[in-house]
Amino acid sequence: MQELINLSQEYLLGSHSDAVAVAVLDFKSHTYESFEIFHHEVNLKSSKIFFDYASLTKPLTNSFLALKEKVSAKDLLLLLNHKAGLPAWGLLPKHGWKEQIQSYPIVESETLYSDFSALRFMLELEQKMGAQYQDLVFQNLDPEVKYWRNLTPDDFCVPNGFYHGKPNIGAVHDPNAYNLKEFTSHAGLFGTIDALAKSLIGFNKNNDLLDVLTPVLENKSSRFVYGFDTVENPEATLAGKGCSSSTFGHLGFTGTSFWIDAQRQKGWILLSNATKYFWFDKQELNLLRKKIGELVWQKF
Repeated sequence: MQELINLSQEYLLGSHSDAVAVAVLDFKSHTYESFEIFHHEVNLKSSKIFFDYASLTKPLTNSFLALKEKVSAKDLLLLLNHKAGLPAWGLLPKHGWKEQIQSYPIVESETLYSDFSALRFMLELEQKMGAQYQDLVFQNLDPEVKYWRNLTPDDFCVPNGFYHGKPNIGAVHDPNAYNLKEFTSHAGLFGTIDALAKSLIGFNKNNDLLDVLTPVLENKSSRFVYGFDTVENPEATLAGKGCSSSTFGHLGFTGTSFWIDAQRQKGWILLSNATKYFWFDKQELNLLRKKIGELVWQKF
């Protein structure tokens, strides 16, 4: 863990972030170790920093529900795995956005990572289940995971970018999630490193996440599996060199990641506020992602 702390401190010295949190997950023992750093102060106790999980929201909402509800309908799986032909992104209107998302035909296509596809999956599954999506989602998550609109002044958030010239603290970075002001499954969840670790370990314990995904990962025919990203080149992946081909996870735009090696039953999480100043400079972040992953796969 000290080596992970050292890597994180080096990253903070050479990047635009001022906060980093890391966890190492053991799915055999249902345990984890974690730390967080803010302004170079290391906290090894209960985590306090709320990070914008960004697109980690997608697997924590859509993927978890798809697995829990044993979704098998072809159209839903195409949406979940970004193969339904929907546009990747676009600014949505505050009124009528659901109608716009539902207007796109679902056509099996080449993989195109799509926020619209994630939103369409949410709308389709919510209608099928006849329940509020938000209520269903939070049954699978630790209580310290919150939708950004439900954050309180007591929740310590770190800055991510700027709105109207002022630091964005406690508001979602994603423009559609921010403008729509409704629960969305593509972005919007905030939480601590401990909350995310507990959510991943708890979902595996209660729903056999690794056991269900392992055979699918071993026989995958495309990049995404139940909405989780997978490793295509183990030598150059952001999951870190040394992982097996049965590794899955996701990346978040604000500087977040998690990766789980189903063979080893180990995983790791990185949270940061890489978009504090610049959204486009991810070179140091991606190097940190690779270094953390490689260290975890080698030594834990």
